[in-house]
Parts: sequence; C-alpha cells; structure tokens
Amino acid sequence: MPDQPSFPPLDPDFMRKRLALPSGRIRLIIDTDTYNEIDDQYALAWAFLSQDAFDIIGILAEPYGHADRRESTLAAYDALVADANAKLAPPASDYAEYARRMIQNDINPHQIQYATPAEGMELSYLEILKVAEMLGADFADRSFRGSERYLTSFDDPVDSPAARFIVEQAMSQSSDDEPIYIAAIGCVTNIASAILMEPRIRERIVVTWTSSYPSSWDGSNVSSYNLVQDPLSSQLLFSSGVPHVYLPGYYVGEMLSISLPEMERWVAPHGRIGAYLHELYTKNPIHLMRGIATDDLFGRTWVIWDLINFAWLMKPEWVPSRLRPSPLLTDDLVFEAKPKAHWMREAYGLNRDEIYRDFFDKLAAHAGNL
Repeated sequence: MPDQPSFPPLDPDFMRKRLALPSGRIRLIIDTDTYNEIDDQYALAWAFLSQDAFDIIGILAEPYGHADRRESTLAAYDALVADANAKLAPPASDYAEYARRMIQNDINPHQIQYATPAEGMELSYLEILKVAEMLGADFADRSFRGSERYLTSFDDPVDSPAARFIVEQAMSQSSDDEPIYIAAIGCVTNIASAILMEPRIRERIVVTWTSSYPSSWDGSNVSSYNLVQDPLSSQLLFSSGVPHVYLPGYYVGEMLSISLPEMERWVAPHGRIGAYLHELYTKNPIHLMRGIATDDLFGRTWVIWDLINFAWLMKPEWVPSRLRPSPLLTDDLVFEAKPKAHWMREAYGLNRDEIYRDFFDKLAAHAGNL
C-alpha cells in the first residue's frame, strides 16, 4: 500500500475539547451502507425517531460490495456439487464451509445478488429513501449518493455528491462552532475522500465509526467488514488526526444481539417500519451468503451493530469510553502504537438493555401516533 499521508496535528487541547462527551441536540450527518445487511435500517429508524437529540442535516450512501467473494463461492459450490469430497485450493477453500451449507439447505449461490461497490452504493441510497418514507420522514433533499468505488490512492480522493456535501457543510462554519458529528456505519470512503479534498474540515467535524477490534488488539483486523472493504480509507481515519470516536464492533458492539422472539414481541407489531425490520431479520441476506436457511432461526441471534453510534451520541453513558492514543493501522491491518500519537476516544463497554428499551419505546410511540 502507498505511504500514509501526514497532516498537521491539531492542538491537543482542541482535540480533547472536540472529543468531550456530546450534550444537547447535535448536528448530524449519517454515512451508511444501508442495504449491505440489516443493522443500518434499524439504526436509521432509531435516528429518525430521535430527532429531539439529532438535527440530521444529511444522509450519505456508502459503497459496499460482495462481488469479490462471488467467484470463489461459486467455484467451491460447483466443485462440491460435482464431488462432495473434492479437494479445494485457496481462495475457493476459504468458502467451502459456506458452500457445503448452501448445498445442505438448497441455496443456490448462482441466484444470489453479489453487488459491486457501485451497485451497493446505489442500493443503499434507495434504501435510505425507503426507510425514511416508511417513517413519514422526508429526507430526499438531504440524502446523497456517495463513492462508487473504494480509495485506491491517497492522491486520488473519490469525488461524489456525498464527499462534497461533507466539505461544504464543514467549511460553512467556523472551527469555533460546535462540530458536525458524522455517524459512520459502513466503510469510510466518503469521509476519507472529503478529508483528502479539504483537510481543514478536520477542525469542524467529529467522526464516530464502528468497526473491528479494540485498539489494544494485536491481531489482524481483516475480519472487520467495515474496515477491510476500503483499507486505505480505514488507515486514513486513524492517521489523519481528525477527531474520532472509535466504537469497536467486536467485544463491544456485538453485545447488541437480539433474538427472533424479541423481534416478534417488541418490533414487528409497530407500524410499517416495525413490520419491515422484522421481515429483514427473517430474510437476512448475509445468512444466505453463509449458507444458512432463512427459516433456520431457532436459537440464533443477530447483532444490530450500528445502533452503537447513535447510542453514544444520544447518551454517552450507554457506551462508556475513554481517551486513547490513536493507533497506526498497518498495511497488514494490524494496530500498532505510534510515537506522538494524537488522541481519539474509544468505547470499552455498552448498556445493551437501555439501548434496546429506548429503541423499542420509540417504535411503539411512533406506531401509536399513526
């Protein structure tokens, strides 16, 4: 990978001020790969129902893609259909377990949509509008298409309406003003591109991002989908010096698991959006890609990861956090300590029950007002 760019560091006292716990109603941009799986729709619904806490000024569609795994999945599937004992070589062997489950559960990967990043971004943009419409929220003029590809060079930011919107909104205010918060619940191509286009926005925004392991983790972060999709953008977020609230998915966000009985009792009955969120839970596209039958939900839970961003912004005590030196994310996607590191804020805990109680209460109140 290319060398990571260096940016003039922001004043440490200014960073501490920016990374202080939020209070009052905040200006918010949501950056989301909404159609990737099911957690973004839940997070968007909660945010739309929490406009006493959020002044949502923009919603941006991020790219996502699974097309890179399609060829290997099909190769594994086709080989095992022909010979259940076939010896598979990498990369097809990496998908052998999924392929065997697909065969067992009569799932044909040739019929599954594996989106490219551009297709994923467009699907996410349309899904933003769909979720908003179900809640009676008109965000059409505040929703923007984002990057159609991932970052390939630190010298080549991906221009998009979303990246330009971030720059325009940030530069329309002074660094002395309260920051614009950006809740990043996908990869961070739009945000990284905006920083490369106009580094001065670092003084005017705070990025909250959920992905990967705690910064103390000494193994690879390759299993984090939000991080691994666009490694250069992920590296840039840690190295650029932008005020950053890091919300680890593993060990922290993964506490936001929910079961089918809870979905049926506390979500499904509450209006069109409740019915839709329940439908998503029972037809999770990630289950199909992993060879899990959509009706095989006995004893299973699913993590609604992205609620963590809005929980921290809404009530920081629900997601306890502390200031930490920002790590270097290496080309191997391993965290390393770096000298003279700037501060970031990192979550280390989560109050799962209070978060879901607030989410369920707001869904019920919304349905009661229809």
